[in-house]
Order: sequence, then structure tokens, then C-alpha cells
Amino acid sequence: MIDYETEYNNRARVPGVADIIAGWEADAAAYRESATCELDCAYGLAPRMQYDLFMPSDGADARMVALFIHGGYWQATDRKYYSHMARGLNAHGFTVCVAGYDLCPEVRIGDIVTEIRDLAQHLWERFHKPILTYGHSAGGHLTASLLATDWRARRLPPGLASAGMAISGLFDLLPLIRTSVNDAVRMDQKEAIASSPIAMGIPYGARLIASVGGAESSEFKRQSRVIVDFWSRGGIDAKLREEEGANHFTVVAPLADPDSAMVHDLAQLGR
Repeated sequence: MIDYETEYNNRARVPGVADIIAGWEADAAAYRESATCELDCAYGLAPRMQYDLFMPSDGADARMVALFIHGGYWQATDRKYYSHMARGLNAHGFTVCVAGYDLCPEVRIGDIVTEIRDLAQHLWERFHKPILTYGHSAGGHLTASLLATDWRARRLPPGLASAGMAISGLFDLLPLIRTSVNDAVRMDQKEAIASSPIAMGIPYGARLIASVGGAESSEFKRQSRVIVDFWSRGGIDAKLREEEGANHFTVVAPLADPDSAMVHDLAQLGR
């Protein structure tokens, strides 16, 4: 029998998490000081429905706008911890939006999915470019949810957000019902299924890289394998990559390095 609490409790699995997150906060603040950016841009009325925009320093203009979505099990952290996650793609000519969104328990996961879709629409209306999306943990879930969106229902181009990298993402939410994650998220079975990207339909024409740390739990590795297998069998260009030795928190470190293999592969998705 699988101990889901142990499998999904990443803070208990990884020593020194507080120091890692404090490092993110310091690196993010330093990048905001050095980068060309627009901060606290609103895309909705709620205080957390804001984003920070980071522009490439060399004036390059990539074909797509990049959207980074942070994690925290839909209930923790904030976009201000992740500004430096724009550094890698900025160096490759991408304008990067670092997203904020409302958190559980004040809202439901479905509400957060709608907010991120609203943000993608906002970016389309502002830049008239397709979206390259990437996100970590809960942000990986939201990345896949964007790819699985029927944009035509919003009277928008079907390829508005059709390429992305989900890093340590969550695509089958049913196991989380039996964990402490659900204390704030408050999903029942029906909501967990409806909010799972594997139940949102095959996003034909999409391209996905699912990346997971080699030192992560077997459940997190399974989550990435499931989405790649399911979407690949449906004809989607979906690939799995494992970051050797990385845990759930260190797995995102390469995003700040323009020369990393992760950033190279992400940039290739946006070409």
C-alpha cells in the first residue's frame, strides 16, 4: 500500500528546505534589481492576480512570450520568490511573465486554473504572441492545464498556449485527497478528477516536456510518466526528462542558468 502522505510531503523529504526557499527569495530580489522589468502588473481585480514582466537585456524579440507559474501546492509562496526563474529565458531573447494567483483555501483549484487561463489571454491581448509556459510542482499542473485548454471556446487562437515544460508537476490529483495537502485544497473525488490534466482531454498539436528530479519520490516520478505516456498515446509530442540527483526543490535551479540543458530545451520549445 502506498503511503501517499510520505510520497507527497516534499518538505519532510528534503532537509534544509527553509534555506533553499530563503535562497530563492534573495536571488529573486537581486534579479529584480538588475533586470529590465515591469512589476506588479494586474490581470484581474484580486490582489494576487498580478504578474512581473522581465525583458531580455539585448533587445531580442522571441516568437513566443514565456509564462512561469510557481508552485506551493496551490496554497503557498508567491511570485516574488521566483523572479530569477526568468533569467535563463531572458538570455535567449524571451520576455518572461512571472505569474501570481490566488491561493487555497480562499479559492478552489478550478478557480486558479481559470485565473491562469485569464492571464494567458491577457498576455495574448497585450503581445499578440503565443505563450510558452513553464511551471514547477503546482505550477506544472497549471502548465498542463493551460496546454489542455480549449481556446476556441474563448474565441481565441487554438494554439495560444501549445508548448510547455512541466517541472515536477501534478497531473492526477486523486492521490492528494488522502494527504495533508488537501487540508487547505479541500478537494473531493469529483473535483480532483475535473482538475486533473489527464482528464481534461488530449491537447492536439501541443508539445510538452515533463521534467522531474532523480531524487524525487516514486509518486512524483509516476506523475510525470503518466502524463507523457497518456498524451503520447494520444498523438502529442510529449517527452520525459529526469534531472539527475535533483530533489523537488533543487530541480528548478537550472532555470536561472542560460547555459543549462533545461533552459536550452525550453527555449527550443519556443522557437
